[in-house]
Amino acid sequence: MSGIVGIFNLDGAPIDRIVLDRLTNALRFRGPDFQRTWFRGPIGFGHTLLRSTTDAGDEQQPLGLGGSTWIVADARIDGRRDLIHALESHGQRDLADTADSELILRAYHVWGEKCVEHLLGDFAFAVWDASRRRLFCARDQSGVKPFFYAHIGPLFIFSNTLDCLRLHPAVSDRLNDLSIADFLMFDVIQDTAATAFADIHRLPAAHALVCEPQRLFIRRYWEPSLATPVHYRRPADYIERFNELLDQSVADRFRTESACVFMSGGLDSPTVAASATRVARRDGGNVWAYTQVFDRLIPHEERHYAGLVAQALKIPIEYRADDDLRPFQFARQPDHHSPEPVHAAWPDVTADQLRRVATVGGVVLTGYGADPLFSSRISVHFRELLQQRRLSRALADGFRYLTVEGRLSRLYLRKRWRILFASKKVNSSLFPPWLSEDFARKLNLGDRWESFYGARAIAPANSPRPEAYEFAFAPIWSSLFEAHDPGCTGVPVEVCHPFFDLRLTNYLLALPRLPWCCDKQLLREAARGVLPDAVRLRRKSPLLADPLLRLLEMPGAARVNCFEPRPELERYVLPSRIPQVLDTKDSWAAWVNLRPLCLNYWLRGLFPSAQNTKGGEEHEFTTAGLSQQ
Repeated sequence: MSGIVGIFNLDGAPIDRIVLDRLTNALRFRGPDFQRTWFRGPIGFGHTLLRSTTDAGDEQQPLGLGGSTWIVADARIDGRRDLIHALESHGQRDLADTADSELILRAYHVWGEKCVEHLLGDFAFAVWDASRRRLFCARDQSGVKPFFYAHIGPLFIFSNTLDCLRLHPAVSDRLNDLSIADFLMFDVIQDTAATAFADIHRLPAAHALVCEPQRLFIRRYWEPSLATPVHYRRPADYIERFNELLDQSVADRFRTESACVFMSGGLDSPTVAASATRVARRDGGNVWAYTQVFDRLIPHEERHYAGLVAQALKIPIEYRADDDLRPFQFARQPDHHSPEPVHAAWPDVTADQLRRVATVGGVVLTGYGADPLFSSRISVHFRELLQQRRLSRALADGFRYLTVEGRLSRLYLRKRWRILFASKKVNSSLFPPWLSEDFARKLNLGDRWESFYGARAIAPANSPRPEAYEFAFAPIWSSLFEAHDPGCTGVPVEVCHPFFDLRLTNYLLALPRLPWCCDKQLLREAARGVLPDAVRLRRKSPLLADPLLRLLEMPGAARVNCFEPRPELERYVLPSRIPQVLDTKDSWAAWVNLRPLCLNYWLRGLFPSAQNTKGGEEHEFTTAGLSQQ
C-alpha cells in the first residue's frame, strides 16, 4: 500500500523540489516504511510505502525502466501468474518475484495505454513516458483505489490522497457548490469526476487519463460486459466453481502473515472468513475476526452469531461494543477532520476499528459486494415463465423455491407486503425544506432531485439479472471504498473487498435467479458443513433498531438540535427551517435532517480560524437557530 503524488509542469518549468518534498512528507502516514522522491525536468513523483504484503519487502518507488519510463503506483495486482505469462510471451523475462508496480510498468512497455485492459486488482498509478513527454494515469475498474488531480493553468498534480493536493499553493479551498448540494440532498456526490473542491477532480473508476503539454484526455477503458449465463449439469459444480474463485480472490488479497476480517453474524463476511481460513491453512498465515456489537443500546444479535462462526472456523475474534457512543462525539474534537463531508453521526468509528487492526497487521477483508451481486427479483423469473407459457416449469420452480430447507421462514412476506401495499413508504420525493432557495434556484436543484430519483442505471442488453448489474456497478460503491481508504481514515491499513474481484463478479452475475441467487442460496449451500446451520440458514437480518434513534433519546442529545451555524453553511442552508430530530421516531427524517449538522462540522474543520458571528471563540452549541417543530 502506498501514498503517491506527482507534479507535471506543462510549460516545461523545472520541478520545485521543496514543494514535492512537502507533498510527499504529507503522505508519510500512508507509508511509514519507505519514502522517496524522483524528479527530472518538469516531472516529479513522490512515494511512501507500507509493506502490507510479504512480497513488497524490496519494492522501491518511484521506479524507472530503461531510463525512459517511470512509475508511481498504489497497486495490488491480482492474477499475477496470468499477467506474467502474457508478458513473457512478449519477451519479458524473470518476472516471478517482480513487484506489482514493475509489472504495471512492463505492461505499459508491451501494450502502451492498453495495458490497463490486461490488469486485474486494485490500482491507481501514473507512468511518465519521457520519449513522448506524456503522463499516463489509470484507476482500477471498481474504483477501490482513489485518484485525485488538479489541472490549474500550466500545472498538473495528482495524488491518491485529496488532502495532499490541497497543500499545493496553487490549489484553492474554493468549494464545488454542486458537490455540496449533492451531499445535502443525496449523501454522495453524483458526478463521479468531482470532489467537494472546485480545483480538485476525481479520476472515475475504470478510467484512464493522458496528460501532455497541449492536452488533457480522459477515457473509459472498461465497461461491464454481458456475462454468459452459467449452466452446469451438476449442482455441486456451481458450488465448486464459486469456492475456487472466492479462494483465488482472497488469496490474492491475503499476501501477508496476518489478515483481519470485519465479520458480522450474517452470511457474506463469514463466507469470506471461511475462505480466508482455507487460504491461511494452505499457504500459511493467521486469520482473526473483528466484530462491532451493541450489548445494551439496541437489541443486537451479532455477538452471538459472529461468535458461532469464529468457533466453527477456529479463529480468534475480538468484539467492539459501541453502547457508549454519543452523537458526533468524535466530530466535536478540535482535531477531527475528513477530506470531504461525511454523513455519519459517529464518523470516526471505522477509523477506530482500523487503528486496532493496525496494531496486529495491515490487511482487512470485508464481505461487501455479495448483496449487489446476488440481487434477484424472483417475481421477474416467474413472470417471464408465464409470459412464455411455460406453466409446468413455473410450477416446478415454484415448488423447488418453496421447499428449500428453511425457506418458509425466509419468505420475507411481511417485508414484501410493506413494499407492495404500505400506505406510507419512505418518501424520496420530499425535497429538503431547509435548502437555501436562492442556492437551489441558482443550481436548478429541483430538477436535479427529480432526475436522481427517476433515473436508473442501464444494464447490458439481455443481462441474466439486470438488477444485479445496476446495483453492482453503482457509483455508491466507489464512495464506500474511499471511506475505508487511508486518505479518509488516516490509518495505514489495506481494506480489501474479495467479492469485487472481477473474476468472481463476472461469475456471480452470470448465475440464474433460481436456485442460486434467490436468498443467496449459493452462499448457503457453499457454507454447508463449514458454518453453523444457525448462521447458514439465518434470515437476512437488518438491525432490529436504528442506534441513532436510540442515541437521540440519551441525555445530552439535545445539542444536535441546537448548533451554531458556520457562516459558510448559510450559503447553502436556512438553519431556521431545520426540523428538530430529538426524540423522532422516523429514522429516514432523522438522517436527512442531520446532514446540515454534518456539513457544519466539516466546514468548521475546513476553516478552523473563522470566528462565529458573536465574535471570539466559536461556541459549539446555542439554543437559538432551529425551529421548534
